[in-house]
Amino acid sequence: MGHLLDFKRPDNTNCRGYLATAGQDRPGVVVIQEWWGLNDQICGVADRFARAGFNALAPDLYHGRITQDANEASHMMNGLDFPGATHQDIHGAVTHLQRISSQVGVMGFCMGGALTIAAAVHVPALSAAVCFYGIPPQEFADPANIRIPFQGHFATQDDWCVPSMVDALEATLQKTGVSAEIHRYEAAHGFFNERRGDVYNANAASQAWERMIAFFTRHLD
Repeated sequence: MGHLLDFKRPDNTNCRGYLATAGQDRPGVVVIQEWWGLNDQICGVADRFARAGFNALAPDLYHGRITQDANEASHMMNGLDFPGATHQDIHGAVTHLQRISSQVGVMGFCMGGALTIAAAVHVPALSAAVCFYGIPPQEFADPANIRIPFQGHFATQDDWCVPSMVDALEATLQKTGVSAEIHRYEAAHGFFNERRGDVYNANAASQAWERMIAFFTRHLD
């Protein structure tokens, strides 16, 4: 359904991405990859958004690099320029979607979930954010500075984005008064990824998708 394209970053250089469209003036969603890269699974999420009536753009934060090996994925994530990914790649994706979308939201998984929160803090053109099991370091993106509607999906059996971090995130958002929903699932980290049979949880993934679509439908005109 979608296709690869180049879009402009704020610094006027190009970023590659996967774009799936539902039509002019439909709401838009930036889809941020897990630490594996812009693989077929993430492109499939963008296609799924398009079938649900959203324009979706997934920026390639690793510039063509993809892996299925956890050690290599960790190495690539640790080598990522997170400020550059936020202020350039994701910001550029939002600007590109604004050309065809009424309003733009952002969502992402794992590393992409952490970058979702970073984008919610640092990219002012966004109208809503949905995070899956990822929280960035507070010194880079303090959730207390989120000013847009926020929804989070987290796993109770997660040794990376651990439950205590989720509790702290929820407490911070409650103090700010921002419109926020935090959902917890009896599942493992990565439960939404249907390509990972070791952690995929069909019931949790289905419920999270329905909640996310309802959330974006409410907050993106």
